Amino acid sequence: MQFQGRYLFLAERADVWAALNDTAILGEAIPGCESLVWTSGTTLDLAFKVDLGVMHPTFSGDLWLTDIDPAASYVLHGKGRGGLLGLAEGAARISLSDHERGTLMIMQAEGKASSTIMSLGSKLIGSAAQKIIDRFFERFAAAMKADIEVLDPETGQSDTL
Repeated sequence: MQFQGRYLFLAERADVWAALNDTAILGEAIPGCESLVWTSGTTLDLAFKVDLGVMHPTFSGDLWLTDIDPAASYVLHGKGRGGLLGLAEGAARISLSDHERGTLMIMQAEGKASSTIMSLGSKLIGSAAQKIIDRFFERFAAAMKADIEVLDPETGQSDTL
């Protein structure tokens, strides 16, 4: 499954970068987050509960950053373990650039899940994942006390969240 998004934060790029690396802000932004702790300069441990509609499994996972270009970009990799549901993993490239009204973030992500999780239906999983991404950015902007606009890649129009 692939996901992408373009988000305009009405905030300075240094502030968005700092928030992307702040576990308190990220913990508020990640739906269902139960814990998020840095274990090194580039790795975190995470536990979160996912709302899959009919099920609400808790995943524990590992996150790690690569290709770090401070205040500009990184790749966030993650693996989550959902007990009997199996594994889910993915990676997201996050890029920040200055914009006349704040900071433009471009996110490109790809994820996959075990056959047990996918047996719930790829449409259900894809829909749940997109909702998690959308809720994350809404909550992320709120936690950093910034306004956000979602930019439609096809029309260039924006909606304030």
